[in-house]
Amino acid sequence: MYGEFGNAYKGTRVLITGHTGFKGSWLSLWLCELGAEVIGYALTPETTPNLFEISRLEKTMNSITGDIRDFRMLADIMSEYKPVIVFHLAAQAIVRKSYRDPVKTYDTNIMGTINIFEACRQTPSVKAIIIVTSDKCYENQEWVWGYRETDPVGGYDPYSASKGCAEIITESYRRSFLPLDKYREVHETLVASVRAGNVIGGGDWGEDRLVPDIIRAASNNEKIQIRSPHAIRPWQHVLEPLSGYLLLGQQLLEGRKEFSGAWNFGPRDEDHRNVLGVVRELQKHWSKISYKIEADGKNLHEAVSLKLDCSKAYSNLNWRPVWNGSATFAKTATWYKEFYESGNISSGKQLIEYVADAVQNQILWAVQ
Repeated sequence: MYGEFGNAYKGTRVLITGHTGFKGSWLSLWLCELGAEVIGYALTPETTPNLFEISRLEKTMNSITGDIRDFRMLADIMSEYKPVIVFHLAAQAIVRKSYRDPVKTYDTNIMGTINIFEACRQTPSVKAIIIVTSDKCYENQEWVWGYRETDPVGGYDPYSASKGCAEIITESYRRSFLPLDKYREVHETLVASVRAGNVIGGGDWGEDRLVPDIIRAASNNEKIQIRSPHAIRPWQHVLEPLSGYLLLGQQLLEGRKEFSGAWNFGPRDEDHRNVLGVVRELQKHWSKISYKIEADGKNLHEAVSLKLDCSKAYSNLNWRPVWNGSATFAKTATWYKEFYESGNISSGKQLIEYVADAVQNQILWAVQ
């Protein structure tokens, strides 16, 4: 079943930073199923429950507790395990938390990225590096069209600014130390950065995120307070950008330097939703969900509209989303409903369904 991505990951040593987070846990699960030797480096999970622990991923991978800001420990782990590809997901990822603690946000997201590059430079085994940033790395002009990879990066709030900085750092290291014209002459490493929209799916209990907030309220028989009902976001299931990251990683591992650079992975235009639309979609699949619209009075800046243009991934990488918006919300609500009502953890089942749907739709990474 799991022969996708040309078996590029079977037996391959992969390091994931931030593997105990929501997206990192799903990536760890998928890579383990692909037969990779997975090493994770991250802080302990921030929430209880969390996907990493309830999935018992520590039994299928090497999980190391460490801070991305601790360069010496990170470098030692890289030296010991000698990964071939690195997926850098470790970050402080909450906008509102970045207002409360901007120094930690900048330290983690900027210096953490620098530490990854420096540790990789000291580790000859590393052939590919994928830096995960965010759609919020762009200088948001509240445009009605999507942002392209060539648009300026920036950021209003500390989190967004830190992700814009991470993109600038990535490009600087690529040009200064890992230039494409010197690939396989003076170095053996290809670098890409990836930007995705709001990812959702089962197993996320993160702070100040719409879907986890909705689920927490429903599980406590409470109404979710909606503070920005008309804010539009590019919602997608967590497996969608991960399929893009893994497909991109495959190309880099194969030495295809034309795939170095920045990439957007987002949903189709018709699958963008405003916040109120998200709540109503989830309600269709779990009747316990209810809401009220009420501003919280904190007046922190948040983007009203933010969309990605994924033409580059469509055209050059031949990547496509597998699940549309309706399927994404259905899978997400069903995962939580089964967890709270039956204690079932359906991540593995949904991964199988996702791959099967990709095969049926002749998606490149699933049928090559």
